[in-house]
Amino acid sequence: MNRPRTFYGKGIPGVATGDLKGKLIVLEGPDGSGRSTQIAFLTEWLERRGHAVEHVGLKRSTLVAEELAEAKQGNVLSPRTLSLFYATDFADQLEHRIIPALRAGFIVLADRYIYTLMARDMVRGADLPWLQSVYSIALVPDLVLYLRVAPQKLMERYIYRARELDYWESGMDIGYSWSWYDSFIRYQSELHRTFSKLQAIYGFATINGMRVPRAITRDLQTRIEAVISPNG
Repeated sequence: MNRPRTFYGKGIPGVATGDLKGKLIVLEGPDGSGRSTQIAFLTEWLERRGHAVEHVGLKRSTLVAEELAEAKQGNVLSPRTLSLFYATDFADQLEHRIIPALRAGFIVLADRYIYTLMARDMVRGADLPWLQSVYSIALVPDLVLYLRVAPQKLMERYIYRARELDYWESGMDIGYSWSWYDSFIRYQSELHRTFSKLQAIYGFATINGMRVPRAITRDLQTRIEAVISPNG
């Protein structure tokens, strides 16, 4: 039985949720958790089955994405400014990409959603009720899947792939440590704990992200199939 589509709060004015026939599926997880790989696999799988797919994610709006990326390069944004930048980016994509795609019957694959934004802000001291008010415009997804990967494993993947640590993903703005390595582990550990708190509130599914990619894909496909099937 299909559940009625709802917003988390006040929503977008004038949007008839009954017209949004598509499905909104969210894949959450930290950088290095394999989200991009899994979204590529899932897109190919869904399109083979005849589904039209739309992709959304962080910093992809036409309104502020470029400005946000430029502002982050300076490493001087305050937590509240950064939060409002991302909230604007999300709101623009919701109104101009997510809702139109759902109205057209697409499956929308979101490479992270409001939960990552909320978790990041909470670690930086933001109040949960304030964040819930900011994101009261958000649609409740049909399915949220969180790829859980231990911080130490994330670091191993960064080293293996010779990737440079990101200033913000390492929490260097918070001031945990002068060491990028120590700050990364501390910050990702805090995000790990915060996602557990959000899971208790929002009830999204946790997926073991420390397995081989194809095993994870099969797990994700099984859960998505239950949502997109005619009786889902």
